[in-house]
Amino acid sequence: MSEAAPATPAAPANADVPKKKGKLPLIIIAAVVACAAVGGGAFFFMSGKQPEGAKAGEKSEAHAEAKAPAVYVKLDPPFVVNFEAKGLMRFLQITLEIMTRDPATADKIKEHDPIIRNDLLLLFGNQTYEAISTREGKEKLRSEAKDTVAKIIEREGGDAKKVEDLFFTSFVMQ
Repeated sequence: MSEAAPATPAAPANADVPKKKGKLPLIIIAAVVACAAVGGGAFFFMSGKQPEGAKAGEKSEAHAEAKAPAVYVKLDPPFVVNFEAKGLMRFLQITLEIMTRDPATADKIKEHDPIIRNDLLLLFGNQTYEAISTREGKEKLRSEAKDTVAKIIEREGGDAKKVEDLFFTSFVMQ
């Protein structure tokens, strides 16, 4: 008999294919990059811009005031004045409310109601029909009325800046 050649172990079928590394490291790297991108985007959008000159960690005055609830002080009864327009007697009735975010300023407005009413009556009585018959005229009158109230509050020891706005809640001309 013939001698058989020593048997060599059978080579595996995939011997010429290099061993594949697992996909786990690639998945981990992709997840870390995705988390970093999401976190950076969230930080960018949530941080907001600070006003120029503001230090880090300080809130601007306007931002701090925006969080306080608005307080509206209604001046009752409505203002009624008459004025002449082209030979005719005209009447103006205005109901208004003053907005502030400071309770102390609201108290000052209530406390000095007679002075505020007096000065506003004088202001409203000096208007012409032509001036206040347009939207621009009404807005100008509203701005002048707000300034009048702010000056009174400042004159009486309050902070004029705390009188934020004034709104006409009723405006009737005849």
